[in-house]
Amino acid sequence: HTQRFVIRSGRDLGPAIAEARRARGVTQEELADQTGMERTYLARLEAGKSVQLLDRALLALRHLGVDVEATQEIEVDAERDDHG
Repeated sequence: HTQRFVIRSGRDLGPAIAEARRARGVTQEELADQTGMERTYLARLEAGKSVQLLDRALLALRHLGVDVEATQEIEVDAERDDHG
């Protein structure tokens, strides 16, 4: 199963990060440590705050005709999948 996120603004990116992180069972603290960012910044990013630079970069890409998508492969529990 693949989950697809369409990223049109910085506000779209935050929820995509949060959902992907939760799907992997990773806490904000763990992801912050793994990526070298402050947990408070990651929390603001996931909440759609502190995204002005991202918004500008995505706007530039849109003006160039580029769509930004993120996909995540999600492992489905076979037993749960069999029972609906």
